[in-house]
Amino acid sequence: MSRICAELALKAGVQIMRVRAAGAHVRYKSDASPVCEADEQAESVILAGLSEHFPDIPVIAEEAFARDGQTESSPAFFLVDALDGTKEFITGKDGFTVNIALIVQGAPVMGAVYSPAGQRVWFAGANAYATDVPLGAALPQPELWQKITVRPCPKSGMIAFSSSSHCEARALALLAELPIAIHQAYGSSLKFCRIAEGAGDIYPRFSPTMEWDTAAGDAILRAAGGGVLNESGQKLSYGRAGQGYRNPGFIALGDLKMQGAVTALMSRIC
Repeated sequence: MSRICAELALKAGVQIMRVRAAGAHVRYKSDASPVCEADEQAESVILAGLSEHFPDIPVIAEEAFARDGQTESSPAFFLVDALDGTKEFITGKDGFTVNIALIVQGAPVMGAVYSPAGQRVWFAGANAYATDVPLGAALPQPELWQKITVRPCPKSGMIAFSSSSHCEARALALLAELPIAIHQAYGSSLKFCRIAEGAGDIYPRFSPTMEWDTAAGDAILRAAGGGVLNESGQKLSYGRAGQGYRNPGFIALGDLKMQGAVTALMSRIC
């Protein structure tokens, strides 16, 4: 299943880059967030593919939800953000991704994230993998996949990530209490993937996000040995239809041995 979703993410990425080359036309939704043809065309590719391969599993996709407000009533469903990081996309930056995740009983058990500009895909079921894929190419054979895992928290100092579009006082206050050696900004779900492959350690986020923003990266991070914790220190759960699929504040963490210390900081700062 994760391989199929990775392949769908690759196809969606081709559509996104075609729109980018032609010049995107931007509109704004009722919540003032931007949307363009790339979001809609990529989502159409993914929805068609999921319907073909998994016709019995409902899908909650960002743009369809914005139009129709549909909710799931199944213990298993897909969450799709066909263009995560629309602001980065429309300003000509490269920090955008395609996100597809499968949720079962509130947990992300499968995920695929593709960076069309970076030409790299991450995907996970029981294990997490990454591989470079040129735009328009198929997913390579398994022998070319790199199995990825989180790294232990380094004694020399942690690498922290934050959103390239949101600067948060609470997140900065939390990071100020930790031994941070490097602080980098990334767009979209790339932050989860970088932690999952051992290139970073922590990503706090307390400003609003949606479940489709985080589910795929969360699935990959969990399969790589890390996790995404809510403000009570529990693993982030999914399927909050009654809250419009909005996430609470969270911290993505590579080394879960830091979970107790980070949870204590969250309770004090947040």
